[in-house]
Amino acid sequence: MITEAPVSAALKFTDLESQVRAFLATARVASIGGLTWAEFGELSLALLKLTTFTLDSISGLTGQEKKDLAIEAVAALFDQLADKAVPLAAWPIWILVKPAIRSLVLAMAAGSIEQLLPLVRAVP
Repeated sequence: MITEAPVSAALKFTDLESQVRAFLATARVASIGGLTWAEFGELSLALLKLTTFTLDSISGLTGQEKKDLAIEAVAALFDQLADKAVPLAAWPIWILVKPAIRSLVLAMAAGSIEQLLPLVRAVP
């Protein structure tokens, strides 16, 4: 049985919460047999597209608040699935570098949002 991941109170103010939960549940099921870093990157990009598209249509939030919510969704993805992309032999090193890798992934996600906005807004 798949348990629901904790999602912050900020996401609960939007209909995005259910979309993020569904995406994360599907990603967990898809990653049961393991995950490559390329697959994790594809999942991250797909989640960013979903959140960016949804948040762009919501009024009442600032651009920074929207960006923070999208990054929060990627952080939830990282926290739930990144371990599945690490071979067992690399776990001793992974434990040490995981916080730095998480920061790097979130920084890349923040930069990606700026690139995704024009693409999202161009969709008819």
